[in-house]
Amino acid sequence: MITISNLKKQFGEKIAVDIEAFSVREGEMLGLVGNNGAGKTTLFRLMLDLLEADTGEVTLNNEGNAINPAKSEEWKLFTGAYIDEAFLIDFLTPEEFFQFVGKANNMSQEDIDARLADFTSLMQDEILGQKKLIRDLSAGNKQKVGIIAALLAKPQLVILDEPFNFLDPSSQIVLKRLLTDHHRNTHATILISSHNLQHTIDISTRIALMENGHIVKDLPNTDGSAERELEEYFSVES
Repeated sequence: MITISNLKKQFGEKIAVDIEAFSVREGEMLGLVGNNGAGKTTLFRLMLDLLEADTGEVTLNNEGNAINPAKSEEWKLFTGAYIDEAFLIDFLTPEEFFQFVGKANNMSQEDIDARLADFTSLMQDEILGQKKLIRDLSAGNKQKVGIIAALLAKPQLVILDEPFNFLDPSSQIVLKRLLTDHHRNTHATILISSHNLQHTIDISTRIALMENGHIVKDLPNTDGSAERELEEYFSVES
């Protein structure tokens, strides 16, 4: 699904991403972990054509077609992503924003309403019907709106940067279930970055560890098998 080749991004003297070769297979749920400044968000931004790489490229494969996001818009048809509040149109209400996202994905209003029902447990009666603009929501509820919008059209590729940020413990548990259900029901390829090791271990089928722009460990995670190695690594680092 994703192929990275000789990808490099540098800000001044700081090397943010330097990955010679890495690939994510179709249907994997990849957890991307690392300390602050490791390059996780920069990598996601390069994948989504939000940053221009200094060298190298990212290729997204869908139904046998290799697509370079820097050269084609086709990847947007099968990708849902949320990085930060910049992905939101904050002068809209959540209802208006979901309608906008749904229409952009050729969903009818009936389809949008039916799909939103899947997120009732995450919204907790705090998102819809509140007569609030997105910019007036709490940080946690903004996060929920962004995640729901990313998943609304059941995309085959999902990229979420720190999705558990700002969420209360109950919402974090609900989100883990929603991501696991989406993965199981759609066989989508899902990439999440997170500082929360336990949540990442709980839901990921594979875990990549980044440090200083490099992927330094690539771990299978069958039944949480990566947990011990990750805990040892970060214990040493601390």
